[in-house]
Amino acid sequence: MGGLEGARLLLLLLLLGGAGTAWEPHKGKCPPSCSCTKDSALCTGSPHVPEGFPPTLLSLSLVRSEVTHLTSGSFLEVPSLHLLLFTANTFSVIGDDAFAGLSYLQYLFIEDNNISSISKNALRGLRSLTHLSLANNHLQTLPKFLFRGLETLSHVDLRGNPFLCDCRLLWLVLWLPRVNASVGAGACAGPPPLANKQLQHLDPDTFHCRTVELSWFQTLGEPALGVETFSYLGEPHVVLAQPFVGRCLFLVWDYLQQRFRPDGEIPAPSVVACKPLVLGSRLFVLVARLWGGSQLWSRPSRGLRLSPSQALAPELLLKPNDAELLWLDGEPCFVVAEASKAGRTTLLCRDGPGHGFYPRQSLHAWHRDTDAEPLELAGEPHLLLASASQRPVLYRWQHGRFSRRTDVPEAEDVYATRHFQVAGDVLVCLTRYLGDSMVMRWDGSMFRPLQALPSRGSLIFQPLLIAGDQLVLLGSDFTYSLVFQYEPDSGLLKLLQELGPPVPSAPRAFSFISVAGRRFLFTANFKGPTQVYQHLIQDLSA
Repeated sequence: MGGLEGARLLLLLLLLGGAGTAWEPHKGKCPPSCSCTKDSALCTGSPHVPEGFPPTLLSLSLVRSEVTHLTSGSFLEVPSLHLLLFTANTFSVIGDDAFAGLSYLQYLFIEDNNISSISKNALRGLRSLTHLSLANNHLQTLPKFLFRGLETLSHVDLRGNPFLCDCRLLWLVLWLPRVNASVGAGACAGPPPLANKQLQHLDPDTFHCRTVELSWFQTLGEPALGVETFSYLGEPHVVLAQPFVGRCLFLVWDYLQQRFRPDGEIPAPSVVACKPLVLGSRLFVLVARLWGGSQLWSRPSRGLRLSPSQALAPELLLKPNDAELLWLDGEPCFVVAEASKAGRTTLLCRDGPGHGFYPRQSLHAWHRDTDAEPLELAGEPHLLLASASQRPVLYRWQHGRFSRRTDVPEAEDVYATRHFQVAGDVLVCLTRYLGDSMVMRWDGSMFRPLQALPSRGSLIFQPLLIAGDQLVLLGSDFTYSLVFQYEPDSGLLKLLQELGPPVPSAPRAFSFISVAGRRFLFTANFKGPTQVYQHLIQDLSA
């Protein structure tokens, strides 16, 4: 005989009277609409939870009552109850501590009612409960921790409820195989892919209950063309390229004010990029400028100020548009994309007794390059150059120099390129100002199209890995920027959110930094101040 069936038989025996003799209660001890024996009561059609029972009552059944909801204190006068049954009642809500005081209750049957909501603390204090049934109600979900503290449970019946098997029910799917009790869990009523599937057979990995949000946090200063984040002497730093006020502005985290604050600057009229390089206690910053020449600034050690240390290839870098750091044969190098037809994109590597950075190689002459992206393919350094005059060109580092390997097909009018890696695949994001920006995957010999996303004034399409979330941000000069999340199952980007503040802000660069246990996204805007967003993780199963 099953546990729940045995309990129902026990209920029947109690209702019939254990000794077979009807109990003759004192006046007022058996409420109206109830039938009572020595230690049990059956109440039908009561408008509220009946009162006036003797404290020694062992079983109580409420059938077809008009009670609207169960609240704390409803059963304080019957602390000896061992069995409590509700059938065909109209109440729809069970509130906190609805069964307070019933520390001896072993059997609780709440079946065939209209219950659609039950509090996570509804069963609190039922430390002797062995049999619980919530069968055949209108429950679409159950609150997390509903069964917390019910270590004595041996039988649970949840069948006959229209459960919506979403993230709110994930805890139950995880609880079922761990609980030391016989459970009739029932089936899913939805969503459609899971309809009619038994809860015991659901795979927890099919639930995607972790989502992220970028929430506005702080506004910082003047418009900027670039933003870089780096760690120096154990502390996180940010540097902004601000051409309109002519400086590279450094920011640090203020632990007292819980905000980012300025921490020095480099004067740099018409600056387009401030690229930091940290080598031990030494800090270098490549300052790429449209006019007046690009420079290398350095700080030899802690406590010293940044000062100009070198003019960088003035005959080659006439109108730089981008600067990137890369490591080649164990040495740090910078590549500066040159946007003028008279100049040349140049690779600058550390060399000589003064440890300055000098031209190692000129690349891609006459093509007005707009962007450079270092990446690694099959363990070899590569460089992807985008230009205003042709498709992006891929270079491979071999024998101490870059040589042309291939171009990127079906990729005209690409302004910038960025790459990311997932599950061994290398993907590139190709930015187009109008039309479609594109995601492509490396197949071993060339990049193949994977996904196209409409662009509306886009000059940046940038992937960022933040706390395990692979995000890709598509900037826009005309509307909101968009945040996408890479989905490993489909291999595609899925729209996550629009990124304010209201347009136009014209983002030109994004960068991520982690500080004080928090994660922040910086967006450098050409038509407005730099905005800082906090990366927040939401658990939809909570």
